[in-house]
Amino acid sequence: MRFNGTTGNVWNTSGITILNSSQVTNVVDIYIDSNNTLYITDEASSTVVWRLLKNATSATVIAGIKDSKGSSNTQLDHPQGVYVDTNGTMYISDYYNHRVQKYINGPNIGITIAGRSWSDAGSSLNQLNGPRYITLDPTQAYIYIADSINHRIMRYSTNSISGDNGTVVAGGNGAGNTIISLTQPWGIWYQPSISSDFFITNYLGHSVIRWTPGASSGTFIAGVPGTRGSGSTLLDSPMGLKLDKYLNIFVVDHSNHRIQMFCAGNQTGITIVGTGVSGKTATTLNRPRGIAFDSNMNMYITDFDNKRVQKFLKL
Repeated sequence: MRFNGTTGNVWNTSGITILNSSQVTNVVDIYIDSNNTLYITDEASSTVVWRLLKNATSATVIAGIKDSKGSSNTQLDHPQGVYVDTNGTMYISDYYNHRVQKYINGPNIGITIAGRSWSDAGSSLNQLNGPRYITLDPTQAYIYIADSINHRIMRYSTNSISGDNGTVVAGGNGAGNTIISLTQPWGIWYQPSISSDFFITNYLGHSVIRWTPGASSGTFIAGVPGTRGSGSTLLDSPMGLKLDKYLNIFVVDHSNHRIQMFCAGNQTGITIVGTGVSGKTATTLNRPRGIAFDSNMNMYITDFDNKRVQKFLKL
């Protein structure tokens, strides 16, 4: 059991496996909708998106074709981020196809709304290069994409089509560990309550930066830029992140095999899940990637190298 005195949050540190290697392979990102339905991206051999209904014991494929990666409108190649809007429309960042696919509630047929094709990666405003995680703004009019290899965050209309130009809203100045640069951004969270700011994980910068869309610079709020480590003020290759209503930040500290919580305004992290050492027991993780919370603040982690999804109960 881990307790955080600032918010009173308590989680059981022993996880419950809700999906394991008998069904999923390398699970990446996770999204939970208002019905507590889970959406999980699965790269490598599965190259699909799974949906797990509340209290269900098995998941179903709702995007991509299992064991068949490709670039058609029914295929994916290493899907990464997943987001589902209030209308049930799903958005997937398709890493090796350098695009974002939109699935209107119903058929498993994707519509490209950002980027162009697997053979057309680039840094122009109508191109992406290795998109990682994604988010929408509260109006659902715009999607924001961590365009990792281009070291920038891109904004596109959710009604865009392939080839349309997007807008650089953060980074875009090349890789760097300064307040004007991003370094392979991975996770992204949109926080409308404070200037509509983004919170972004710098995967190769080992940091979290806060950035107002369109601003020329951001503010580092977790990790030491460019320095990897396992101390309470350090991160190592952070990936997913979420904020709670108290503006506490939860960071998936990938190569430290743990989940770190940074209380609002505090740059010293608290380990709330994992031990800092890789493992496959109920209390350990092995290179986790994604994080989400259900309506009861139970925590879900995609435990990448253990090929499972873990649930940690809020007590």
